[in-house]
Amino acid sequence: MLDEIYKFIEEKYFTSGDFNGLPFHELLRGLDLGKVEVLAEIRIGIETDVLTIEHLGNPHIKSFADVKKDEMLEFLDESKGETNFCMYPHPKKLKTCATAETYRDTPFAYELAKGAGQLDFRAFELSTLEFYRNDPRYHYETNSIQGRICVTDEHFESEGMPEHDQVLLQGFGFAYDNDLNRYVGVILRYLNKLSPEHQRVWATKEVKKDEVWLHPEYFAMSFQGSWGTKLSIFDAFVQELDQINEMCERMGKPKLFRDSYCEERIRGFEFLLRPTKSELESFVHLLDKMMSDNISKDFFRGDLELERDVIRKSDGKVIVEPKGTIQLLDEWLRKFYTSAESENPVEELITTFRKIRKLRQEPAHRIGLDIFDQAIFKEQRSIIIDAYNAVRLLRMILASHPKVKVNPPQINDWLRDGKIWNF
Repeated sequence: MLDEIYKFIEEKYFTSGDFNGLPFHELLRGLDLGKVEVLAEIRIGIETDVLTIEHLGNPHIKSFADVKKDEMLEFLDESKGETNFCMYPHPKKLKTCATAETYRDTPFAYELAKGAGQLDFRAFELSTLEFYRNDPRYHYETNSIQGRICVTDEHFESEGMPEHDQVLLQGFGFAYDNDLNRYVGVILRYLNKLSPEHQRVWATKEVKKDEVWLHPEYFAMSFQGSWGTKLSIFDAFVQELDQINEMCERMGKPKLFRDSYCEERIRGFEFLLRPTKSELESFVHLLDKMMSDNISKDFFRGDLELERDVIRKSDGKVIVEPKGTIQLLDEWLRKFYTSAESENPVEELITTFRKIRKLRQEPAHRIGLDIFDQAIFKEQRSIIIDAYNAVRLLRMILASHPKVKVNPPQINDWLRDGKIWNF
């Protein structure tokens, strides 16, 4: 009898199109047996590693490969078939299943065919995403915690793009090992939707380590129904710029930053996909454009002299040259803001602005080979943390302005409290 039940389960698994389980009520309709007798056979099947059951969440998909036998048996005994559940072939049975072998050329479908869980994830080298990010035929979007990839409308179902390249990756996150090395994390359910060609490409980039875990925010949002607990540091950075500009308006002054970049995500403003010197230099160049180059001198007009007299070294003549934006910000803060703390935060934030400007200028004065080094990931993380802290300090300073204190702009609770994911 158990063999007959298993045949029903295996047939459903491979003909459903999505490796679905066989619902208990559907099994009952196909057998000329009573509920109690069938439940007894299912219990034996669980005990002897012939089948598994799912009853939580969406029971029609096998969520995770690791399902504890005692928990399945406890549910079966308590529910007595009154609560619907679905049955699946046990991975041990699928090891010798001929039908499963037909999926061998599609690596992640093959894993599901062999009994892996659809919500089990696999980790990959970050460079796997480069193909999609750099190809304008794809819409690549990420906030450095999670993201998605799809074909742009222009190329969807177009003759100029092969069908096997018209892929959709519904979602991906980022994963880490215990040294905070960064990877791409994708659940098998989404990997299975890739074309066979793309599945094989991803499989060559898979990272097989024991201690790799998903970003806590991505895990919570994907598996625990969370709406989020913190902001990514890149989202927080641009929101700080936006807050600063709103405070400037309340002060009756022009915006300090020409653009807050809140309306549209800036390409490249994210954690690196490849740890190379050239990638880091491109990021620093963009970051400086968003900070020092983004400062509007109109903000300082009427409060400071925008030019300065300089003695020319060549002939000793006095010439007039415009002041830099960092110098103007430094002068304005020191003129109008006095810290109640023993350590003035102005020094800290100005130092960071100058540090990032210097990092941007350095590559222009040297020619050298590109470098690939995993340590560059950590270097970039340190830079963006410093940059975020600098603009946050600036926002907190402007928040003490009398006109802002009586009419503060609305602020995201996470931004106000500094609840930020910095990895």
